[in-house]
Amino acid sequence: MSSFDRIIQIVRSIPPGQVASYGQIGAAAGYPKGARLVAWALHGLSGEELAQTPWWRVVNRVGVISTTCEDHTALMQQVLLEKEGVQVSEVGGVLQINLKQFGWKF
Repeated sequence: MSSFDRIIQIVRSIPPGQVASYGQIGAAAGYPKGARLVAWALHGLSGEELAQTPWWRVVNRVGVISTTCEDHTALMQQVLLEKEGVQVSEVGGVLQINLKQFGWKF
């Protein structure tokens, strides 16, 4: 199984209504400093793979929505998270999730 496959498998296991950080997923996949690897894996998804992977449940290490992708915007991520019951707050101009409340413990 490739590193990207392991990462995608972990992202797909994040329960609805919870989020995980890029670094947390990287560490779980065996890459303790693999936050950027996780971002690359998710950014490279398309078609059916993208449809089956809850990319919106992944945030940065402090709970901020940090996507800069024009195809999958921060606003889109916010909407998808809120549909699952995750509260997203605007704090200092960024969209943030309370990791104590919504962070996935795995």
